[in-house]
Amino acid sequence: MEEYNPQKFDKKWQKTWEESGIYHALDKVAEKQNFYNLVMFPYPSGDLHIGHWYNYAPPDAYNRLKRMQGFNVLNPIGFDAFGLPAENAAIQRGIHPKVWTYKNIERMKEQLKSIGACYDWSREVITCEPDYYKWTQWMFLQFYKKGLAYKKKAPANWCPNCKSILANEQAEGGKCWRCESVVEQRYVEQWFFKITDYAEELLKDLDKIDWPETTKIMQRNWIGKSGGAEIKFRIKDTEYEIAVFTTRPDTLFGCTYLVLAPEYPLINNLEPKIENLESIKRYIKESKKKTERERISKIKEKTGVEIKGIKAINPVNDREISIFVADYVLINYGTGAIMAVPAHDQRDLDFAKKYNLSIIEVIKPEKAQDKPLEKPPLVISGGMEKTYEGEGILINSERFNGISSEKARERIVEWLAKKNQAKKTIYYKLRDWLISRQRYWGAPIPMVFCQKCGWQSVPEKDLPILLPNIKDFRPTGEGKSPLAKSKEFIETECPKCQSPAQRETDTMDTFVCSSWYYFRYTDPKNEREFASKEKIKTWLPVNIYIGGAEHTVMHLLYSRFFTKTLRDLGYLDFPEPFLTLRHQGIILGEDGQKMSKSRGNVIDPDEQVKKYGSDVVRMYLCFMSPYNQGGPWNPKGIIGIDRFLKKVWAIFHVAQIDDSKNEKLENLLHKTIKKVTEDIENLRFNTAISALMILVNEMQKFKAQSLEYLKNLLLMLAPFAPHLSEELWSSFAKNSEDKHFNVANSVHNQPWPKYNPKLIREEIIQLVIQINGKVRDKIEVEADIPEEKAKELALSQEKIKKWIGGRSVQKIIFVPGKLINIVI
Repeated sequence: MEEYNPQKFDKKWQKTWEESGIYHALDKVAEKQNFYNLVMFPYPSGDLHIGHWYNYAPPDAYNRLKRMQGFNVLNPIGFDAFGLPAENAAIQRGIHPKVWTYKNIERMKEQLKSIGACYDWSREVITCEPDYYKWTQWMFLQFYKKGLAYKKKAPANWCPNCKSILANEQAEGGKCWRCESVVEQRYVEQWFFKITDYAEELLKDLDKIDWPETTKIMQRNWIGKSGGAEIKFRIKDTEYEIAVFTTRPDTLFGCTYLVLAPEYPLINNLEPKIENLESIKRYIKESKKKTERERISKIKEKTGVEIKGIKAINPVNDREISIFVADYVLINYGTGAIMAVPAHDQRDLDFAKKYNLSIIEVIKPEKAQDKPLEKPPLVISGGMEKTYEGEGILINSERFNGISSEKARERIVEWLAKKNQAKKTIYYKLRDWLISRQRYWGAPIPMVFCQKCGWQSVPEKDLPILLPNIKDFRPTGEGKSPLAKSKEFIETECPKCQSPAQRETDTMDTFVCSSWYYFRYTDPKNEREFASKEKIKTWLPVNIYIGGAEHTVMHLLYSRFFTKTLRDLGYLDFPEPFLTLRHQGIILGEDGQKMSKSRGNVIDPDEQVKKYGSDVVRMYLCFMSPYNQGGPWNPKGIIGIDRFLKKVWAIFHVAQIDDSKNEKLENLLHKTIKKVTEDIENLRFNTAISALMILVNEMQKFKAQSLEYLKNLLLMLAPFAPHLSEELWSSFAKNSEDKHFNVANSVHNQPWPKYNPKLIREEIIQLVIQINGKVRDKIEVEADIPEEKAKELALSQEKIKKWIGGRSVQKIIFVPGKLINIVI
């Protein structure tokens, strides 16, 4: 028997597939339904690690199944090539980011092809190429025209290591998402996309898509919708007011002070009245040095300074209350001002006790309610240790005493609204997307500043605004892009008045490029449009998208925003880009720890392929654990897959062909077809392979094999081990006159096998017995047991007799093959 040696045929078939264009997708194929299968495209950071393989190899098995099921599948690939990692790596090595990026792309393309994945390389997109980022710039201009792109001075997250501004999503937890450095706050002019305009739709449309619930929850929390009321507090002896957003207007009678963010603009207007102005200014200056994470930390003690000389008026009782400035209040959340109710908010209570402020209870739990108190006593600081933050009955609230919190929220707002001091409103935690980056390696922002005309958009005919090939591309560290060093790039003329003007030197966040790449795959060579409406309609939305959960509130949120905006601009007619989303887990080192070079636990896929062949590696990645969970690499596990494929090889090389039927093997084969089909469709690759192993072990017991059995085994194996399956299919096709094998066609172009429902029925099943819908017993019965016999058996069980007792049976519901429900 010829020895199993994948190194002899892996490269051969990879070359054959590439030269034949077998995986190139046509836009339309007669009698085939289009199916868009997509994995998140890689960043060209260097060699592919085993984690990349885990992202790409198992989904390739799914993709191959869809092709064999008769779908016209689009399965493209490309590279997310702009951004900080390439630039930082290039700086470390003293080479240009473009050189580093394209070198990595070539290396990664070789590795991606070694997986044997069926990508359509004819549709490859690389985001750092001018013919791609021309359309990224074009989209910026469309957003600008629609009022969705704007520039403003605002607090921003500055990474001192990357020397660039980060979006809030990229500085979650106060650390840079790339290098994990602690970010600093800077107040600078930046370009934003107005994603907040779509907050409600982004929230609502999560119900329309098949995504993991955990991912939906994360997006809902990030968008952070809160329904409540905006309350106006008048500042005594001035024309000014402070607007406060609250979800609990029922606690207004317990508000004893207000707190303003250090950046609150009204503070400047009130300077003539502030008695301790220098103290306030010092506090504000110190606050600006802190990161947002430090300011809102639950661990640190809350600090603040009372603004002396001014008082606010509580609109429900005209009580004068103090106003503080405190850094735990953020200008970008709500209105930048909060009302403090220390009896019913623990943070407010801690602050009130520290500064000896009044505490008034206004809500009592309903069960603890006695008679309402007519006069609200002031509870002096120190008299309360813990707040009550739940619902209840109002006390110390004048005309609203004795009513529920729920009713009070409505009535208090209605009452104040008549005096123009309140209105119902909704706030979102989501903030606009900051897209400016003070780095070189990115798409230039297509805007020009003119001293006469202000900011002007570059004419579309002048796109792309090319990224210049400058030598000194290192970040300045002064909040300016390296492009500011290029006089040739900066100096231009105003598109409106033709006066001398300057180009914007910031580049766009790399997530802008990746927010629309799935459109470009449908029409990658189009020079007139980012993609034609016809091609978009042909393929989109994406049927299934597979990638990491770490992009939940970045790429996945931004892509949804882009899709909705392009729909509103008239370029497409659907609201969501990805109908189904699935995440892969994370592969850990053999020691159960995250893979890293410092730990010495990194698995090199190239070494594994060299040792075992591509099919063994990709099949082990499918088998090692549930795909959405991942887990530690197990060298013994990959040896097991190697042995399994050698068994398959041996069966095909020693088999004596005999087309006579084997009833036991026939039934197992059809059960396996059903299970493998369903498991791959649900990305349960590990259990699909387990079923194949059981089938192969059973087939190995027989020297004679039916061609039909061998054929179906190869077809089911093809998604997992494409090279081996192609080799065996080709070999048998050449040496067999049987119609089952077609020498002129690849195994991957064959139709997926179908099971015979009559052959997968179990002879013995477990019948569930319920009483009033609750499981009370289980018994083994014949699969085709008649209804009357099932009822008789169920009622005769001792457990069931005890549960029924002396009660009469109203009716019995029988579900053949599954359960019987006794209603009493």
